[in-house]
Amino acid sequence: MGSRWGPQGRAGRRRMSFLLLLSLFCPALSEPIRYTIPEELARGSLVGNLAKDLGLAVRDLPTRNLRVSAEKKFFTVSTENGDLLVSGRIDREQICGKKSTCVLEFEMVAEKPLNFFHVMVVIQDVNDNPPTFSRNITELEISELALTGATFALESAQDSDVGVNSLQQYYLSPDPHFSLIQKENLDGSRYPELVVKAPLDREEQSCHHLVLTAVDGGEPARSCTTQIRVVVADANDNPPVFTQDMYRVSVRENLPVGSSVLRVMATDLDEGVNAEITYAFINIGKAVRQLFRLDSKTGELTTGGGLDFEERESYTIGVEAKDGGRHTAHCKIQIDILDENDNAPEITLDSESKHIQEDAELGTVVALIKTHDLDSGFNGEILCQLNGNFPFKIVQDTKNTYKLVTDGALDREQTPEYNVTITATDRGKPPLSSSRRVILNVADVNDNAPVFHQASYMVLVAENNPPGASIAQVRASDPDLGSNGHVSYSVVTSDLEPRALSSYVSVSSQSGVVFAQRAFDHEQLRAFELTLQARDQGSPALSANVSLRVLVGDRNDNAPRVLYPALGPDGSALFDTVPRAAQPGYLVTKVVAVDADSGHNAWLSYHVLQASEPGLFSLGLRTGEVRTARALGDRDSVRQRLLVAVRDGGQPPLSATATLLLVFADSLQEALPDLSDRPAPSDPQAELQFYLVVALALISVLFLLAVILAVALSLRRSCGNNSWSCFHTGGICSKTGPAVLPNYCEGTLPYSYNLCAASHSSKTEFKFLNVNPAHAPTQDLLCNEASWFESNSSDNPKMTSDSVNLQPVSYFKTLCSHKYN
Repeated sequence: MGSRWGPQGRAGRRRMSFLLLLSLFCPALSEPIRYTIPEELARGSLVGNLAKDLGLAVRDLPTRNLRVSAEKKFFTVSTENGDLLVSGRIDREQICGKKSTCVLEFEMVAEKPLNFFHVMVVIQDVNDNPPTFSRNITELEISELALTGATFALESAQDSDVGVNSLQQYYLSPDPHFSLIQKENLDGSRYPELVVKAPLDREEQSCHHLVLTAVDGGEPARSCTTQIRVVVADANDNPPVFTQDMYRVSVRENLPVGSSVLRVMATDLDEGVNAEITYAFINIGKAVRQLFRLDSKTGELTTGGGLDFEERESYTIGVEAKDGGRHTAHCKIQIDILDENDNAPEITLDSESKHIQEDAELGTVVALIKTHDLDSGFNGEILCQLNGNFPFKIVQDTKNTYKLVTDGALDREQTPEYNVTITATDRGKPPLSSSRRVILNVADVNDNAPVFHQASYMVLVAENNPPGASIAQVRASDPDLGSNGHVSYSVVTSDLEPRALSSYVSVSSQSGVVFAQRAFDHEQLRAFELTLQARDQGSPALSANVSLRVLVGDRNDNAPRVLYPALGPDGSALFDTVPRAAQPGYLVTKVVAVDADSGHNAWLSYHVLQASEPGLFSLGLRTGEVRTARALGDRDSVRQRLLVAVRDGGQPPLSATATLLLVFADSLQEALPDLSDRPAPSDPQAELQFYLVVALALISVLFLLAVILAVALSLRRSCGNNSWSCFHTGGICSKTGPAVLPNYCEGTLPYSYNLCAASHSSKTEFKFLNVNPAHAPTQDLLCNEASWFESNSSDNPKMTSDSVNLQPVSYFKTLCSHKYN
């Protein structure tokens, strides 16, 4: 586009190319990228290929996220090719006003890595504004006595354009009495003055009509006109005269409204009405009229509005003094506005990283900072700094741009968040400052390995534990977040065989609980050691190991085992010989036993359960040594038998027995005959059971006899002898009285009782029968049922015929010796 901008545009492009090459060969320089464009370009117009000028590849544009950072965004960047495009209306007059040079400065922000690029776009003026007069008709009164060459100021036209496009020339319509000259103010603006070139005669022509034309220097040129009506006034020969042609004054901005700026003064040598002077503004715009007021009588200039150095640095005001005779004089007032430190710096965060990796390297860009101060000079110089002690620092990039970068190690576990305050302070007096708070969150990185709560673990597990029982739990903590802090557990190594490890223990990967997979046996495995690992889920994963020692505790699950005396091949106990002359304390033998348990459960004690001669031998409680307690007596048997019990110290205790056969003999040949005559050994347990059975049988027999005797005695007392008759269940009875058995002898006699009960009678009849039918005569034992009833009826008249159904019941009772007469 430089070819369309004219010579200045091409020069700007050449300068830009030079700066680009300079930045490539000198990376340390931070020169801005400069472009030049005319104002009022259409939206979407190309400014330049920014990506190429910055040295960025087109393929990197999506990741770099190149964007414009400015308060008012007039430009945008194409994400496809990196072109800088116009995105809004650019009106130079609205943006820069009357400034001779209009530059739009902004920053381009690129990410990954985060960086600033300063861009300057020079806006060239286009002749899009014509000159304008504030009034269409201007009336000017000139005395007829005005001398040739007298000048009269005319209203100047205003043109918003600058440079060659601004107001360049005034033209006056031809007139024999007047001509036009142009003068220039200190700010470069031009104003016209009307010159009298021929004497005026009010009587000949009292009014002259002129046309004033203002033309700018644009291509094509623009112009405007105003009508000037010159009224020829009667003579007034002394015009007013100002004390100065140019008044200069400097005032502070923010001066209160109504404050006095200065006072102009003009004098007139005339008298009376012709000497009365009035003051008025001339050739000033409407905006200036609102800022200043001029007292028409005194000439005092005061403020009518707020002055702002940032809006305009100086004003040039024209003042006209007019006497009563219509004579005028003109002067200029140059007002310079002095800057005050009335604007605090502004802080803008162009790009801010919400999360910072805790392993970020030193110098990593966290945020891009822009500062701006509307003041100028020292009042506009800014110092940006951090408040507090943080692992960050601010690095200045350009005049008003800074970078917040890391300046120390970050640790999320210690400080997960930083509340950073950025302060910008100007150099004014007094200095003004502003602050901006930035919250920076530190993102977690897997930089902490799990840590076990103990340096090592030891656990005691009693043997015979149920399979699947929990025997221990290990715990590890990881201060990282999320998956970086999620810990899982596993078994790494063990002093057990690798193939047998899984059959012994397992560990829960989530809780760290260690489970026994089988019942442990203290006698087979007393202790083993595991190496457990805690591993987080980060990438890469971090881990820590810890040792777990498992001690298998003993239970009393093994009875003592007797090693000596041992049994013979046929299962019989072997014998030991004892000299007949053995003295008390002689060591006969020793019972040797072992227990597979340990500790208290294996603490054995020896006890004598049974001995042929209880006082002949003694047994050591802890040693198991069998010693003679006394000498062998004449009445003592030469063959002795000891039953020894061996008990352990467990709860409950377990025991084993051993049988000792001891023979008192001086030699083996002497002991052999005694051994051959001895009966076969009997089982002590069987003998004990036999004695218990016999005793129980005797007690039962005695109890039954006592019960039978008690019943017989009670029956005999309650019934007389005459009320009993002989009867038998089958209806057999004796026709004769009871008789004594032939083989009777004094002592216990057996009796037999038959009970006949009628089913319908309330009385029960008893009749004695003979003691033993085998000893009675045959004729006495057999009788018919009728005879029995007859005899019974005769003995008991009260017997009725209702007693027909009899149920015989036999009772047998042994009675004590009794004599019958």
